Amino acid sequence: MEDYKREFIDFMVESKVLKFGSFTLKSGRQSPFFMNAGGYVTGYQLKKLGEYYARAIHDNFGLDFDVLFGPAYKGIPLSVSCAIAMHDLYGKEVRYCSNRKEVKDHGADKGNLLGSELRDGDRVVMIEDVTTSGKSIDETYPIVTGAADVQIKGLIVSLNRMEVGKGGKVTAQQEIQEKYGFPVASIVTMAEVVEALDGTVITPELRAAIDEYYKKYGVK
Repeated sequence: MEDYKREFIDFMVESKVLKFGSFTLKSGRQSPFFMNAGGYVTGYQLKKLGEYYARAIHDNFGLDFDVLFGPAYKGIPLSVSCAIAMHDLYGKEVRYCSNRKEVKDHGADKGNLLGSELRDGDRVVMIEDVTTSGKSIDETYPIVTGAADVQIKGLIVSLNRMEVGKGGKVTAQQEIQEKYGFPVASIVTMAEVVEALDGTVITPELRAAIDEYYKKYGVK
């Protein structure tokens, strides 16, 4: 595992963004772990988060793209912090773009997009916190592709929960890849989290609960 991945796992725990216990997810599943990117609230946390995303994008998709699209609301600070990190780490100038939940009907920036407009020919990397079911991408994809004739280079998330998707056969990330035809990557997977924290943050009892969860909701 790359050093920055181990650092990111510790960073999630220290920032109290990755928590262990018993949580009811939006899907109704009872999970022994929960990740909430809304917990990154300080300047330092956002700076570091952007850098981790930038490294993962560089490793998985390269630097051959023009725009980072982060869907409202959590995707807005993700796209902004990552765009800054792309410049600082790689000297790569990219634009950020997000959607508005409500269309702005006045001013020079009226419309349904925030930040840069999307232009024909733009190569776009979409950025999100976590993908569990793929529902958010079903909402985001038509917004991005409906704004201009763009090429989606891929989707990056911070944590791959590695759970079975809506179809019940492969993970949600694999379902997105098969449905839309672009790659999906993550900074870390839940398997890497368990590997890094097993025996410390993850106690034997918690490890048993995680293993049981994946027997039920993991890919068979």
